Amino acid sequence: MDYKVTRLKPFGVLVEPDGKNNVQDLNIESLRELFRQEHLVLLRGFETFQDMEDFPNYCERWGEVSVWPFGKVLELIQQDDPKDHIFDHSYVPLHWDGMYRPQVPEYQIFHCAKAPLAGQGGRTTFTNTVLALKNASEEQKELWSKITVHYKRKMEFYDSKTVSPIIAKHPYRDFSVIRYNEPHFEENGELINPVDIEVQGVGSEEALKFHRDLKQTLCDPQNFYAHEWQTGDVVITDNFTLLHGREEFVSKSPRHIRRVQVLSDPPYDNPGLESYK
Repeated sequence: MDYKVTRLKPFGVLVEPDGKNNVQDLNIESLRELFRQEHLVLLRGFETFQDMEDFPNYCERWGEVSVWPFGKVLELIQQDDPKDHIFDHSYVPLHWDGMYRPQVPEYQIFHCAKAPLAGQGGRTTFTNTVLALKNASEEQKELWSKITVHYKRKMEFYDSKTVSPIIAKHPYRDFSVIRYNEPHFEENGELINPVDIEVQGVGSEEALKFHRDLKQTLCDPQNFYAHEWQTGDVVITDNFTLLHGREEFVSKSPRHIRRVQVLSDPPYDNPGLESYK
């Protein structure tokens, strides 16, 4: 299949068809190599999925799909009476997927079933933590290396405690990454069911400064990409290397994102999970 590849800034690639092509005809191993190099692959302008099972079936070509109580596909759409912020229209703090589950997926595969209208918000945000470490000062990295964070989160699908150092080794590659679930800051608006966070390695006053400083680094344009959805977009992202979140969007906007998690080969057991039910 003919297609063109364009680099995104500050990381990632855009893959577009040269003609009328279906995303399912793209060579997975070629895409996997782009994924390894760039950590985010955006497939745009392709014909995508005709029925509900086409999307998870496509994802299974990437590897073993992580199955949740709701099944393989998480439907990210605003609910009428949300019990958690992921089903609201609010800001979603930066985090990595699987941090509260027994296995941490390597791939996140998103499909935009319906994009919000122009100006309605709702971009999905990604931080390349390898770039963040590269662009941080030695003083920042020295402080971060001393810090471990305990997280507690209870929602419909799990009740978990997990712990992680800020700077950790990539599970299967020879570089370091940042593992972090951003706390809720008041300026980001109201948040349903925020995460409980306890910082160890610095005092309480230093902890607030640490959170602010790390957030500033993670959201620096050198490290940060905010994806504005178009209907039909397929985005494959590196959950071992990136953190992701969401910008607030206008309530009742027609924003509908579908997400599947795919495990690594071999699957990566969560090293920080303290309790899970």
